[in-house]
Amino acid sequence: MFENLSDRLERSFKILKGEGQITEINVAETLKDVRRALLDADVNYKVAKTFADNVKKKAMGMNVLTAVKPGQLMIKLVHDELAELMGGDTSELKLDGHPAIILMSGLQGSGKTTFSGKLANILKTKKNKKPLLVACDVYRPAAIEQLKVVGEQIAVPVYSEPESKNVIDIANNAIKEAKAKGYDVVIVDTAGRLAVDEQMMAEISNLKTALNPDETLFVVDSMTGQDAVNTAKEFNDRLDFDGVILTKLDGDTRGGAALSIRTVVTKPIKFVGTGEKMEAIDVFHPARMADRILGMGDIVSLVERAQEQFDEEEAKKLQRKIQKNKFDFNDFLNQIEQIKKMGNLKDLASMIPGVGKAIKDVDIDDNAFNGIEAIIRSMTPSERTTPEILNTSRRQRIAKGSGTSIQEVNKLVKQFEQTRKMMKMVTGNQMAGMMSRMKGMKMPGMPKI
Repeated sequence: MFENLSDRLERSFKILKGEGQITEINVAETLKDVRRALLDADVNYKVAKTFADNVKKKAMGMNVLTAVKPGQLMIKLVHDELAELMGGDTSELKLDGHPAIILMSGLQGSGKTTFSGKLANILKTKKNKKPLLVACDVYRPAAIEQLKVVGEQIAVPVYSEPESKNVIDIANNAIKEAKAKGYDVVIVDTAGRLAVDEQMMAEISNLKTALNPDETLFVVDSMTGQDAVNTAKEFNDRLDFDGVILTKLDGDTRGGAALSIRTVVTKPIKFVGTGEKMEAIDVFHPARMADRILGMGDIVSLVERAQEQFDEEEAKKLQRKIQKNKFDFNDFLNQIEQIKKMGNLKDLASMIPGVGKAIKDVDIDDNAFNGIEAIIRSMTPSERTTPEILNTSRRQRIAKGSGTSIQEVNKLVKQFEQTRKMMKMVTGNQMAGMMSRMKGMKMPGMPKI
């Protein structure tokens, strides 16, 4: 995400490279390029102009420290202004009701149904909530079935009335069901609609009035660019929603919607969707997103994801096995599973400072581990626990069983042996200390949902 904008901004800052001081001329030149970069990223024209004016005002009003180069100062100013542009602080979900009601709205094809599932999943797994999904898209063929499939994936029940077309009745009955069975969050998935469709807009407006939800969220496809901003404005004028959800940020998007939408509708972006998987959802942190746009990575989010998958007891067991040189292919497989749960591999790599730019043209396939997993799963239990017995005939059988070549099997076994040796060298108190420090880390800006 935002690759083109990142490149353009980097080029803009080079104008100030080697300059001894900030002057009106070099600031104006840099910001002209920054504004052009924002417009190319499909940022609203007025937003881009206001942005450049604000940065200029701050730059000219500052006494530059001798220790800070003008280029570095400009990056800092642009970073802070970007974070401010996208909302400044992380915005939390309000879930005060019993049950709390979340109403989803948006255009057809924006990803509402999938996102409803993702939201239910994050509330269930990270916030210990008991969500109920409600199928109020009564127009689109198979919409109810789609929500049921999503619900099954995350083991969250779906309330539906296939014979009814009255969305207010369906939603009210769902709330009664939630109260009776102890569900504490009700997520209402509605039909996609166009702002120009008066009948459909009246329906969701009446639904909001009837339910009085804790949160009304507008789901928007970030790939629609500037149109997304215009649509958000029209919906907001009618619904007065509480927050924006940006979906498909992993697609071929220039990111202008994310940068414009907060200013135009004055409502915060609360979550972003970054892929098809149910886990591909992130709380929107404006400052961290500014870091990523400027190529600084997002190490805080990376550590948070790692912490979510980290099990202290398992780590201690693993450490003992490594010390005794008992680390085997079963452990290797478990480690791969943990990495996969953290999300899209390229997205993870881009969170490491300096790596995003280096790998922008590299295709990192999410199925990169499939060959390795197939090889390990083709081993017998004794082969997995005792790799030393893997002679040529066993390796040939494994290659055939996994649909790979014997060269690939040999390569994996060799890499595994090297990994095992290295882990044994660095383990001991070092690893335990590192793990406990990681577990005890207090991450700044952790959201409360």
